[in-house]
Amino acid sequence: MNQGLKLLLEAGPLVVFFIVNAKFGIFTATATFMVVTVLALSFSYWKLKKLPTMPLIGGAFIMVFGGLTIILEDDTFIKLKPTIVNTLFSATLFIGLYLNKSFLKTVLESALSIDDEGWRKLTWRWAFYFLFLAIVNEIVWRTQTTDMWVNFKVFGVMPITLLFSLSQVPLILRHGVETDDDENPKETKQEIA
Repeated sequence: MNQGLKLLLEAGPLVVFFIVNAKFGIFTATATFMVVTVLALSFSYWKLKKLPTMPLIGGAFIMVFGGLTIILEDDTFIKLKPTIVNTLFSATLFIGLYLNKSFLKTVLESALSIDDEGWRKLTWRWAFYFLFLAIVNEIVWRTQTTDMWVNFKVFGVMPITLLFSLSQVPLILRHGVETDDDENPKETKQEIA
């Protein structure tokens, strides 16, 4: 799947959530978010014949916390979702590091070819980043209005995550490995100025 379509399928439901919230409020936005997420996952499955791991996990949490928000008529649940999801991702990565495993490598190995040291460093960085997102989400939803929290989700978290991801490119290039015709990895010696 090309990167533009992948970005649309992953970020599109959040953008729809933002637009619907501005017009109709958090409960309608949450229900719409759930429907659009299912549509995006269905399209991904139709296109790829499999469901990507991270969007699938995120979608499951959207269904649970979105469902609780609508059934109990309490927007606290949808606001807590990012805190819980990011804390779980962070804890999973930290536990993997403790067990000397890179769960990030398991999820992203088909997209990135880097050596084990690179995976270890990248995993540490993402573990701390997810923890940072959880803490910031808690601060924002507990101190700001619902509309401000939704704006933060779209105009804060998305750009910050993009910038954080781009900031990891030098590490990825430094630890990159290339695969020859025999599918045997060989390390590249790229220097980053």
